[in-house]
Amino acid sequence: MTISDASEERLALFIDHENVAIGARDIGFRFDPQPLLDALAERGRLVTRRAYADWNLFRDDRRAMVDATVELIEIPQRSDSVRKNAADIQMAVDAMELALTREFVSTFVVVSGDSDFTPLVSKLRQLNKRVIGVGLKGSTSAMLPPACDEFLFYDRLEGASRRESSAPASKQRRPAKKAKPVAAPSTSGGDEGQVAQDAPTKPSSSQKQDLRKLERQITRTLAGVQSSGAGAVQASNLKRALLRKDPTFTESDFGFRGFREMLRHLAENGVILLTDGSAPGDPEVDLPAAPKDEDAAFDLLRSTVKELMVELGGDPPLSGLKDQLRKRDESFSEKDFGYSGFLQFCKAAVTKDVVEMDWEEEDEEYYLYVDEGEKATTS
Repeated sequence: MTISDASEERLALFIDHENVAIGARDIGFRFDPQPLLDALAERGRLVTRRAYADWNLFRDDRRAMVDATVELIEIPQRSDSVRKNAADIQMAVDAMELALTREFVSTFVVVSGDSDFTPLVSKLRQLNKRVIGVGLKGSTSAMLPPACDEFLFYDRLEGASRRESSAPASKQRRPAKKAKPVAAPSTSGGDEGQVAQDAPTKPSSSQKQDLRKLERQITRTLAGVQSSGAGAVQASNLKRALLRKDPTFTESDFGFRGFREMLRHLAENGVILLTDGSAPGDPEVDLPAAPKDEDAAFDLLRSTVKELMVELGGDPPLSGLKDQLRKRDESFSEKDFGYSGFLQFCKAAVTKDVVEMDWEEEDEEYYLYVDEGEKATTS
């Protein structure tokens, strides 16, 4: 069986770079195509990648696009007001030409928040093409997402990076409003607790660290494939998604003789579940109902939030909280449990009554706290 078969989706990517680059900058992000390409790799095979802009105005972005093998379509700047329309028209013409001449392309990905692309989306769907839209939360027209089969907000993608900036002092903590007082930890043991906390832990071997990265890569990719499709995920489909994300991936790098042997190892360690599939030799892969050590991770989150409430004298913000967890357990990663990001992990903790979390509009920040009136139900 070949890695590429007729059943997988073929995707064509069209990026209105000026629109998304400026939109990302306005909300403190930097548009890097790689997080988007990773998300699309879970949905199918990219056969076309094009980005439209006057690249003289976006010289700093050219390298990231070239590294991601995106074809740069030059739309020279003019002195009049038709430059933007020229880019939109060229992108729409190219998309329609591809739809009419390449029947094997089943999905079109339109990266823009501009409502001018709504007619293009509608026409592509009339041609029986699936359309995925991508834009920025704060700069996407309300008309565009409903027109698409699926719409992704770039700023919510795993790996989307913010521009470096120092956090305002007002966002270091929030005065405790709803949480009940938390008793300070006992000091009867002197500094022993602090010494134990600061004591360095013995690092794992490089091979063990590689295996941990493999587990995270598998659970993250499997969760992404499950969220973007219906039905069970076969091992062959999982392998294709892994290769689309990293064409150099091979299980032999981790000491396994075959992909199924690697999956059996992960299943024996509680990372995934394997069941017989409809095709012989191609098992179905799933995430366990309660991934290993998930309860311990939620307990770590709860205890860390409680400690920070005492230290800060208020509710700790989501920003920087993951670093605090890693100070207490350097091996922590939400990806071990199939979560695409730390925010999703925290939302799962709220669902399980481990912690509480509020959104403060003024700070544009989530704050977490522990309400002692609620009993955690992670067990």
